[in-house]
Amino acid sequence: MSEKLKIKLSVANRVYPLTIHPSQEEGLRKASQEINNMIKQFEENYSVRDKQDALAMCALQIASKKTQKSINEGNLNKALEDKLMHLNELLKEV
Repeated sequence: MSEKLKIKLSVANRVYPLTIHPSQEEGLRKASQEINNMIKQFEENYSVRDKQDALAMCALQIASKKTQKSINEGNLNKALEDKLMHLNELLKEV
């Protein structure tokens, strides 16, 4: 069993203590940095002063990217499935 690691992450000027597996550290640190960068960008570009609003906008942007990626992958899978079915039909004719 691997040892857990205790870290502190800062998100929106708040510190969050976490106990994680060491393999998660890099991803969590990069994610918190991405969130902080997004907050800064929202504050600069949209005059957002409330951290709660900035966090909500970050959550919406991250969730919409994930959802759109899932939709795009589903469309790609459907297109590939259609092509494979067409190829299969062509092979049956041979």
